[in-house]
Amino acid sequence: MHLPDSIVYFSRHGETDWNVSERIQGQEDVDINARGQLQAERNGDLLKSLIGNGAGFDFVASPLRRTRDTMERIRTRMGVDPRGYRTDARLMEVNFGEWQGYMMEDIETQSPELVAARGKDKWNFVPPGPTAESYATLAKRIGSWLSEVCGPTVCVTHGGCMRTIFQMVENLDGHDAANLSITQDKILRLEKGSLTWM
Repeated sequence: MHLPDSIVYFSRHGETDWNVSERIQGQEDVDINARGQLQAERNGDLLKSLIGNGAGFDFVASPLRRTRDTMERIRTRMGVDPRGYRTDARLMEVNFGEWQGYMMEDIETQSPELVAARGKDKWNFVPPGPTAESYATLAKRIGSWLSEVCGPTVCVTHGGCMRTIFQMVENLDGHDAANLSITQDKILRLEKGSLTWM
């Protein structure tokens, strides 16, 4: 896959109450909480220290509320129009199908065999439901977006999406990538084929 020549800064959306309770979000439209708002503002302050007002950068976010709110708070802290960005549906979180909105412990009670299968191959496992995706499927979607990046970019996306970026850029084993912990209060920089947390 072709990696962009330009620098890309990634932020995961701020924390949500579902993150705290470990409820499966996927593509459910959930708002960030008070801590998530502070995380977004911290990332905005960091980006301002790195790129000023972001002149010359493309700003793009997943269209879900938690990513848009995070992007708008970032841009506000950078001192620019909070609405001056675009969205791209390819940056949405992995779709967990019928599991969205449930706790993993509840799913384990109802479908222990599926949870066991996911544990064996989290990268390729597809939850039940016609719209559900695996991380492998998500990686194709994110790879399609990444291959079109043609200039310096600030991107606000999701934990699953950032796991696939690590898998693509650092050639991680799918199992390792799917189990990465992705923080919500740091910026991830992609530059010259290398990823760095900031």
